Amino acid sequence: MLPDPARIEEAVELLRAGELVAFPTETVYGLGADASNPWAVAKIFAAKGRPAGHPLIVHVSGIEAARPWVAGFPDAAKRLAEAFWPGPLTLVLPKAAAVSPSVTGGQDSIAVRAPAHPVARALLAAFGGGIAAPSANRYGRISPTRAADVREELGNRVALVLEGGDCEVGLESTIVACLGGGVRLLRRGAISRSQLQDVVGKVADADARSPRAPGSDRSHYAPGTPLSIIAPGKLQAEVENSLAAGERLAVLACSDAPRQSPLLTWRCLGFEPFEYGHSLYAALRDLDRLGAARILVECVPDGEDWEAIADRLARAAARGETPAAEDAVTDAT
Repeated sequence: MLPDPARIEEAVELLRAGELVAFPTETVYGLGADASNPWAVAKIFAAKGRPAGHPLIVHVSGIEAARPWVAGFPDAAKRLAEAFWPGPLTLVLPKAAAVSPSVTGGQDSIAVRAPAHPVARALLAAFGGGIAAPSANRYGRISPTRAADVREELGNRVALVLEGGDCEVGLESTIVACLGGGVRLLRRGAISRSQLQDVVGKVADADARSPRAPGSDRSHYAPGTPLSIIAPGKLQAEVENSLAAGERLAVLACSDAPRQSPLLTWRCLGFEPFEYGHSLYAALRDLDRLGAARILVECVPDGEDWEAIADRLARAAARGETPAAEDAVTDAT
C-alpha cells in the first residue's frame, strides 16, 4: 500500500508533538514515538504495559541516519546494513552518548533498523529523525500485522494508525549484535543465520554477556487462549480425545483437517515457511476470538527456514509458565 501524503504529514506533526503513531513495517506494525523525546518514549511503555528497562528499536531511513544514534559503526555492521537494509534486520551497536537510557533500557548499546515498507520509509523521510517503535500491541501479546489489530489492541492509546495493508513478512526482525569485535544472533527472523554468515562469516549465538533484545522473554507473542504445540503424529489423537470430551478446539496446522466437527475450527497454513510466517499472527488472532478451550498447533517442520516460526510458537505456548528473570535479549518490530 502506498503512503498517503496528507496522513504522513499528520503523523509527523503528532510525532513532533510527542504523541504516539502506529505505522506498518514489512515485519509487524510498530508503535512509534520521537526517539529523541524521553517523555514521548515513556508513552510507549505506558500504552503497552511494557516493563521498564526493556530496550526499544530506533527506526531510521538508512546507515547515515543511524550514525547520530551510535558511537561507532563496526565494519561487520556496515556490511550487514549494506546487504539487508532497508529490510527486516535490526543491528545492536554501541550507543551514542546523548541517547536517552529510556530507549536503550539503560544499556550501553542501541538497536537500530531501516524498515522497507513504503509507508514507514515515507514517514521516516518526512520526520527526519529516529522513531522508537516496538510492536503496536500490549506487552507479551500477539504482534499486529494489520491496522485493525492495532486498533483492537490499543484503541485511543495511540493518536494515529497509519494504514499499510497486511505486513509482508509477518514476523519480527532478525536481531544481530555487532559488539566487541564479534557478531551474535540475538533473535531469529526472516533473515537467516546462513544469510548473515554469507556476508560476515561466523555468527555466534547470544550468551550471558549479550545485551537484552526485544521479544525474547520465555513467554511472548501469546494469545489469551491456552496454546499447545503437538507433534504431527499425535495431533489427530489429541483432537479426537478432546472432541469426545466435548471440548471446543481451534487448530493451527500445516496439514488439512482430517474431519469436520461443529466443535472444531481448523486453520491450515501449509508447508511453505514464508507464507506460514506471513499468516501466523493474523491466524492466531482469529483463532483467539473463537472462545475455544485450547489452540492446538501442529509442530512445524525442522530446518533453518522454520526456526523463527518455531521460536515464536514456543514462546506463545509458554504463556502461564514462570519466565527466567533475564531470559530476555526485546518486544519489537
